[in-house]
Amino acid sequence: MRPREFDHDDVLRIAFDQFWRKGVRGTSLTDIARDAGDQRGSLYNAFGSKEALFLQAYERYADDYLLALQKALGAGSLRKRLTAFFDLTITNFRAGSPPRGCPTTRGLMELGAVEGEGLDEEARRAFAELVTRITSLVRDTLSAGAERGDFSGDPEAAALHIITVTRGLAVLERAFGDEAELRRIAAHTIDLILGKGSRST
Repeated sequence: MRPREFDHDDVLRIAFDQFWRKGVRGTSLTDIARDAGDQRGSLYNAFGSKEALFLQAYERYADDYLLALQKALGAGSLRKRLTAFFDLTITNFRAGSPPRGCPTTRGLMELGAVEGEGLDEEARRAFAELVTRITSLVRDTLSAGAERGDFSGDPEAAALHIITVTRGLAVLERAFGDEAELRRIAAHTIDLILGKGSRST
């Protein structure tokens, strides 16, 4: 078999950067091939379609992001862990020049209303899976905090509250681009979840 003419991981990285900056509709395989130094046809042969390439690139991003979140949530007091979680989330939204926003929120906005228009059900499932896995990480962190006596609420409900706030932050970032305001909202959310009295822990 003839070897592929490109580095698979490099193409996924380049493709996702373009999808993140310009959206799936705004990105072409020709643009990706140009930046990767490859032929458009070789990308079709390897991935089948632009949407299939997006899904592979997104799944790679999701795995990397979940590892970073696990690290952020893995040390310190519960307040420090939640602060690190929001810090990573906001930093991710504000990455790039200009900031690229949230790739999951952007992708959800590109889901097609009918078959053949925009991203499809497979993409929706990929987005939902990442949100579910993030929610589980936050819930487990809150549950562990409850066992240590750092949290007295409902870990499931609080995790859903936190994830809902992050979705709102993604929209506010796109609308206003005010990072300081995003961080104020994050800090207020942690106060609501843990209580202001836990700030010294």
